[in-house]
Amino acid sequence: MKFVEKKICLKDGREAVLRSPLPSDAEQMLRYLKATAEETEFLTRYPEECVETPEEERAFIERVNGSGTMLMIVCSVEGNIAGSCQLAWNNRIKTRHRAEVAIGILREYWSLGIASAMFAELIRVAKEQGVLQLELDYIEGNARAKRLYEKMGFHEVGVKPDAIRLKDGTMLDEISMLKKL
Repeated sequence: MKFVEKKICLKDGREAVLRSPLPSDAEQMLRYLKATAEETEFLTRYPEECVETPEEERAFIERVNGSGTMLMIVCSVEGNIAGSCQLAWNNRIKTRHRAEVAIGILREYWSLGIASAMFAELIRVAKEQGVLQLELDYIEGNARAKRLYEKMGFHEVGVKPDAIRLKDGTMLDEISMLKKL
């Protein structure tokens, strides 16, 4: 599904653009994905696991943009991808009222209002699609994400113990959250 481009003003006064990714963004998206994985332990993959080729990323972008059950939004600041988010739901009768969300922002763009703006758009689109509840997971210890999700109206509904295993052997829980629309 394509997102209609929207300009937002960041807390530092700069302008940002929320838009669907373009196939021509593939290489920049791969750099963004690797950079976010390098910045935190709270994503489900390490930087060296970001192994998609530009061709694979282009195909993924085209598949998402052409899908009737997925939406991806990127935030571009001064031509650089600062963050991205996704919304995914399905057409099955029993579960089409539910959608999963995911979001990531490069550290240098934290606290500028990007995540809140992207969440507002995900929520708006989800409602337009007839979604009744949004779901997400985050990794234990990610207090910053938890605060954002709670601010956006999500609440904890479950824990998957030891769902994440770090390279050093540390085991972390994955916490599931839900927001009713």
